[in-house]
Parts: sequence; C-alpha cells; structure tokens
Amino acid sequence: MVNVTIDGKSVCVPEGTTILKAAASVGIDIPTLCYWEGLNEIGACRVCVVEVEGNMRLPAACNTAVEEGMVIRTNTKKVRDARKSNVELILSEHNSNCTACVRSGNCSLQKLANDFNITEIPYKKHLDEKKGNRNFPLIHDYSRCIKCMRCIQVCDKIQHSNVWDLINTGSRATVDVGDYYSLEESNCVLCGQCITHCPVGALKERDDTAKAIDALEDPEKITVIQIAPSIRTAWGEAFGLSPEEATVNRLAACLKSIGFDYVFDTNFSADLTIMEEGSEFLKRLSDKENNKFPMFTSCCPGWVRFVKANYPEFVDNLSTAKSPQQMFGAVTKSYFAEKIGVDPSKICSISIMPCLAKKHECAIPVMNDACGDPDVDIVLTTREVDRLIKSEHVDPSKLEDVELDSPLGVGSGAGNIFGATGGVMEAALRSAYFLVTGSNPDPDTFKAVRGEDGWKEASFELAGSTLKVAVASGLGNAAKLLDAIKAGKVSYDFVEIMACPGGCVGGGGQPIHDQCEMSTFRAPVLYSQDKDNTLRFSHENPVIKTIYEEFFKEPLSEKSHHLLHTDHHAWKMPDEV
Repeated sequence: MVNVTIDGKSVCVPEGTTILKAAASVGIDIPTLCYWEGLNEIGACRVCVVEVEGNMRLPAACNTAVEEGMVIRTNTKKVRDARKSNVELILSEHNSNCTACVRSGNCSLQKLANDFNITEIPYKKHLDEKKGNRNFPLIHDYSRCIKCMRCIQVCDKIQHSNVWDLINTGSRATVDVGDYYSLEESNCVLCGQCITHCPVGALKERDDTAKAIDALEDPEKITVIQIAPSIRTAWGEAFGLSPEEATVNRLAACLKSIGFDYVFDTNFSADLTIMEEGSEFLKRLSDKENNKFPMFTSCCPGWVRFVKANYPEFVDNLSTAKSPQQMFGAVTKSYFAEKIGVDPSKICSISIMPCLAKKHECAIPVMNDACGDPDVDIVLTTREVDRLIKSEHVDPSKLEDVELDSPLGVGSGAGNIFGATGGVMEAALRSAYFLVTGSNPDPDTFKAVRGEDGWKEASFELAGSTLKVAVASGLGNAAKLLDAIKAGKVSYDFVEIMACPGGCVGGGGQPIHDQCEMSTFRAPVLYSQDKDNTLRFSHENPVIKTIYEEFFKEPLSEKSHHLLHTDHHAWKMPDEV
C-alpha cells in the first residue's frame, strides 16, 4: 500500500494505482478527455494534469502511478490554467461547428469547453482539409479529430482489425488508415466500435435518414420497416426513457406517427433464421465427413467481413443462411408483396439495425434475390432513427403503444435474444433439440452460453451425442478462437460469433455513452423479455409455421435456398484475391 496526500486528504491505495484512480477513491474528480480505463491510458490530451510537490512538470493523472509520500494538488491555478490552455489548443485544431455535428450535446470536448468557461479560442485556427468518403458507411471527419488515439486502441486491442494508425509526426501527425490509401480500400469490418469510442464527432455513420424521408414522401412507395432485437434495449436512451417505457410497441407508435406504412419485427426473421440455420447444422452433422466443422453462424455481417478478410480458409465453415435483416428483406419483397398484392418494386424495405456493417450488407449486389432490386433498400442505425424521431418533432413519452403489424410482426423470445452474445446459439439449440427429439427442452436448458465472457464454451447432450459449442463476441476474441482451432487446440461442432463486444446490444450504431460499455446493461433486458414471452421457441412461432405451409414448404427447400441463403464467395473484400 502507498500513502499519499491529495488536496489535503490522506489517501492509502495499492502500489501501482494511478493518481486519477487514487483521487477518485476519495471523491476528487479529475477531468479527462482521451482516457478510457483499460483501453486508452496514454495521457495524450493532457487534460488530466495535476501538480505534484517537488516536480516542475505537471504529470498526467491517468497514467502516473502514486508514490509513497506524494503530495498532489488537483485544482491549483497552475493546473487550471494548463488544463484550459490544453483544451484551447485542441479546439484550435478542431472543427467547432457544433450545431452541425452528430455529437452535439453528447460530446466530451464540448462539455470540457463549457466546464472550463472557454468562450473564445486565443489561438489561430488550423483544420485538416482532408475529407472522408461520404458514400462509405463509416465516415472519418478529419477536421474534428483530436488525435486522442481511442479509435486506434479499440481497433487494435479489442477488434484486432488494425485499420487506424497515427500517421506522420509532430504538427503533421494525424489519425488515418495505416496500410491503405483510403478507408474504403481497407479491410475495415464496419463494426463501428471506433465511433462509439470516439469522444467527439470525428467518426460517424453515413446518415441515410434523408433517403427514408424521401421514401415516406413518395406516394408510389410502400414503406416497410423492421426493428432489430437489440434496438428495443437502446432506442429510448436518447429520450431519457427507461427500458420499461421504451418498448418496441412505443417505437412502433413513433414510426407510425412519422408515416411508415408497415412496422414489423426482425424477431420474426430471427426465428426464420433459426429454422434455416438450425436445419442446415443438423444436415451437416448427419454427414460430418463431407462437411467442414465447426459451422459458424452468419448473422453478423461484421464477423463475415472479418473472416473473409483475415481467415479466408474458414469462409466455407460459415452457414449459408442470410442474416435476419436480409431474410426479412427477401420475405418482404416476395411473400409479403404477394400477400398484399403489390409489385415488389413498389416496396421500400427499411431496417433499424445496431451496426454499420448492415449498411454494407444490404448493398451487396447478390442480396437481391426476391425481385432483382435490393432486398433491403435502407439501413438506419439506432442513432439515426433517434435523430429521425426528433427531427419529426415526435415525443415518445406522449404516445401510446401500438401493436406491430401483421403478419411479420410476430417474434419469439428466442428471436429476441439474438441481440445478445450467445443468443443465436441458445435459440438455435432450443429448436435443434426439438427437430431431433420431437419435444421441447426447458427454454433455459442452454443458458450456459449466456454471459459477457468474450469466449465461452459448453457441451450439451443431443440425441445421445455430445455437442460441443462455443460463443465469442468482439473480434479479438474471435481471432483467438480461430487461431486455437487452426492450431488444433480446440474443436467444436457449432460456433456463434458476434463482431461487437457483448453482441448487437453493444453495436457500433447504438447510442453513445462515453467511457461506458452498455452491453452489460442492455443484454438483461432481452433475456427478461424472453422470459416474459409466452412464445419462447422459434419453431412455435405461428407465422413461421404459416410461411412454411404457404410459401417455403420446408426449411432448406428450393425456394428457401433461393431467398434465404447466400454464397459468401459471391462478393469480395478489398484485399481478397
């Protein structure tokens, strides 16, 4: 233990504790900007500087360890002046047009400038003139970058994608793609974690709300919108609503008031995914000698991009099943169009998703099986739909819940938990058990795959055989798992991987809370909703039963293969041969 004095208070903390944490332990708040505990503790911004008796320099509190007998002052005039000057210098190289920034009102730099009472910048303004590609799903606004390095750290340490790097030195230093000419030519997986970890608006998703509004205003278009499972845990955060208030039915009321013709639930197509993917797994299992194992889930387009770019030898291990988003789009422009008697080309298929990779996925040329047009026309992130609701002057707190439309608005609890890591695996095993034995297991039989651990393993008995499964979230964990499989250290039958830590609830398109990983708080909401749902098995969804009876006939049928499955080799990543 180390004894120090901070602002006159005696503090005793373990050796190695930083000044920042030591101060926090006695209720002393030191401002930070670049800091993110466990991820970015490099003192780049110099906003957390403090005064240490006997030291001429002002050390950064975030990465300076306490020493025995230290006398630390966190709020002297020298410290306050240094912090304010450092923020002013950062602002001199930052596009401060806050009214036209997606992070206005939720920006760490903006808050610091207000806290330090900065009303003008005494230094000459110098902005980076380089522009990011406005057509790519992920946009880098160089003029807003504060070089905090958080994007580099999360991309390298957590996601193992190594896209961002610090380019040049001194006054010319900037954050950019490391080994590529441009972001769109890199192997970026579009997970969006760099966006949720950026403290300002230097990184953002391409805003497609204007496209959605154009579709709403077009009298020739029928607007159909689907809501992904993880959205119901997060969309209300921007409006100060609790999870109990921010129901999917309340969101449906908002979307209806804006003018969407049909509001459906991606839980429906999550159930459809289980039927197809689960049947595919059992079919592979019955002919194990002629199939590659483990079979990997294919619901997450960020994960699919990652494996294609970094582990191409495993592409054939991916399930051929499309993601729930794309299955929904295909059903909308085939079965549903037929049901309501309209030309599929008149339908504008829109989805609300938790990530940016979905924007790329819907634009893949081969994702057009229903009628030749894209099966999904527009993808909005949770943040975009929140901005759309605000721009339309809709107050969710004043609306009554409405039911989702029929027939594609019915989803099971199994489909609901798709949004959390382990949810796809659990949902698939519930139905696989039924498909093999003809009876339902207890819905919570497979809950061993739940939890925040980045790499989980479990074994289950299924019809006299032992089934070995694994679940990973966060691409760094996925890389470790794949390396272990390649080295022969582990072997599995079925593996679920989600690109974002915690699964879709922690997706890169979700509302941003600085220095807080929200998946821990959002995932339990999905499991609670599953538990309260009277329908907890995908195969018992009455609409799923009907669509097979009327349209697909059975899982893995010829029509199912045409509309609900895809060839992962039919498109390429930038570096793919």
